[in-house]
Amino acid sequence: MRRRQDRRTRARSYAELRTEMDFRRVATELTSPELAGKMAAPVAGVTRNMEKSGATEGSDERPPEPIPGFPDTDAFVKYALGKVVGATKASTGLPQSGDEYDFYRSFPGFRTFCEQQGDHLLHCVLFSLHSMSQIMHYHGCRSNLKDHNKVTVLEDKYDLLVDANDAVLERVGILLDEASGVNRNQQPILPSGLQAPKTVISSWNRKGSGTSKKGKAETYRLLHAKNIVRPQLKFREKIDNSNTPFVPKIFVKPNAQKPLAEGLKNRRDKQQRPEDLDVPPALADFIHQQRQQQSDEDMFAHPYQYELDHFVPLESSLQMPEIQPYRPLDETSCHFITTMDDLVQLNEKLLQCSEFAVDLEHHSYRSFLGLTCLMQISTRTDDYIIDTLELRSELYILNESFTMPTIVKIFHGADSDIEWLQKDFGLYIVNLFDTHQAARLLNLGRNSLDHLLRHYCSVESDKKYQLADWRIRPLPEEMLHYARADTHYLLYIYDKTRTDLLNAANGQQTLLHLVWQRSKDICLKRFVKPIFTEESYLELYQKLKRH
Repeated sequence: MRRRQDRRTRARSYAELRTEMDFRRVATELTSPELAGKMAAPVAGVTRNMEKSGATEGSDERPPEPIPGFPDTDAFVKYALGKVVGATKASTGLPQSGDEYDFYRSFPGFRTFCEQQGDHLLHCVLFSLHSMSQIMHYHGCRSNLKDHNKVTVLEDKYDLLVDANDAVLERVGILLDEASGVNRNQQPILPSGLQAPKTVISSWNRKGSGTSKKGKAETYRLLHAKNIVRPQLKFREKIDNSNTPFVPKIFVKPNAQKPLAEGLKNRRDKQQRPEDLDVPPALADFIHQQRQQQSDEDMFAHPYQYELDHFVPLESSLQMPEIQPYRPLDETSCHFITTMDDLVQLNEKLLQCSEFAVDLEHHSYRSFLGLTCLMQISTRTDDYIIDTLELRSELYILNESFTMPTIVKIFHGADSDIEWLQKDFGLYIVNLFDTHQAARLLNLGRNSLDHLLRHYCSVESDKKYQLADWRIRPLPEEMLHYARADTHYLLYIYDKTRTDLLNAANGQQTLLHLVWQRSKDICLKRFVKPIFTEESYLELYQKLKRH
C-alpha cells in the first residue's frame, strides 16, 4: 500500500517536471536573438516618445510592455521565480540514484518518459550553448563553443560556460550600478581563457617620438619574458635557490669599525675549499661554518650592525639647508655604466660628494627570489644608471661609498631596496635619509614619490613602466627617462623635506633625528631567505582562514 502511494506521488512529480520543461522552454525563447530584438524595439520607441512628448504621470497613453505578457520587469521576475521554485520542488521529487531509481527504471513507461525528457533537455542545453556563444561573442569573450552535436561538449565546455556567464553578469552589474548613479565604469576581470586578444601598444615601443607621413607611428612588438635570454645564465656566481639560510655575500668590509667575521672573509677563497666547488655558494659557506664551528651570530649577523648602532648624523645635516634647485632633466648629463672601469670612476666621484640619491629597479615575475636589474644614482650635477645585470659580481666596490658615514644616501621607501642590495650584491647602507619617512612625519596626506614630485617639484611622473620588464637590453629611451626621474629630483626633495621638518618643529631638530633613526632601523634590516619546512603550509592556511 505504501509503495503504491509513493508511485502516485511520483506520478504527480512527472506533471511538475513537465512544468519545469515549460519554464526552460520559455527561458530559452526569451534568450533568442529574435525575441531580444522585438523586446528592444518597443523600449527604444517608448524612450523616444517620452523624450519627444515629455510624457507625465497624468498622461492617458500607456507605454508598451517591456516584456510581452508582463506589465513590468518585476512582474516577470516574480513569475519566473515562482516557476523556478516549482521546478526545484519537482526535481526533488524525482527518484534518487540507486535502488529507488533502478526500480522505477524497470517500468517501460518511466524509461520512455525519461528518454524523451533527456532528449528534450539535451536539445535545450545545446540551444543554450549556441545562444551563450552568441552572447559571449557580442561581449568580446572568446567562446570556443564548437561541435555542439557532440555530447562530450557538455563536460568539456562546462567550466568555460560558467566563466562566461559570470563575466556577462558582472558587466550587467556594472551597467546597473551606473544606471543607479554608482560610478563603476570599469571592466570586469575575465578569466584567462576568455580574454579577448589584444595588441600591446605603449609609447616606448614606438619607432620615433613623432608620426610618419601617413600620421601613424610605427609600433614594435612588446618583448615578453619568453623573448629574453635569461640574464642568470651569464652570472659568475649562480643564484642560490637552495633551502638553506642566506649567508651575507660581503667579503670585504670598507669603513669598518669592527672587523668582518672570519667566515665571511673567505667567501671567494675557493682554493681553501676545493671540495665545495660544485656546491651552491650559500650552502658551501654554511657547511664551512659548521666545519669551523663558528657561531651563528657572527655568520648571519648584520655586517654593519656595530657601525649603525654607533652612527650619529652629521651636525651639518641637522641644520637649515641651503636649498639647491634641481637642474632640468634634459640639461643634466646621464651616464650608463656597463664596465668595471666606469664603475670604479663612479665610486671615486661618489666619495667626493656629501650626498647622493639611489634607487633600484627589481624584476620578480616568475622568479623565486627575483633579481635587481638596474641601479640609478644621482648627484647634484649628474645622473648615473648602472647595468646591474652586467656588473652584478663587481658592484661590491660601491660599499666604499655606500657605507661612508659622512656621505648621506637618499632613498625613497628603502625597505625593499635595502634587502635587494644585500641579496644580490652584498651592499649595505650607512647614513640613510628616507624621504618616505620624512613625508610620514610631515603629514602630507600621501607619502608616495609621485606625490612628493608633484608637491615639491610640480612634476607629473609617469608610472606606466613601474612594472615593466627591466631585463630588456638595450633599454628603450622612455624607460631610461623613467628610471632617471626616480632619483633626479630626490636631492631637491631631501632639502625641502629637511626645511619643512625644521619649520614644523619650530627650529628644533627632533623630527630630523626621528627620520634618521627610522632610516637607520631600515638599514639594520637583514635579507632572510624563505626556508620551507614540513609546517610551512600552515602560514598559508592561516592566511586563507582570515580571508
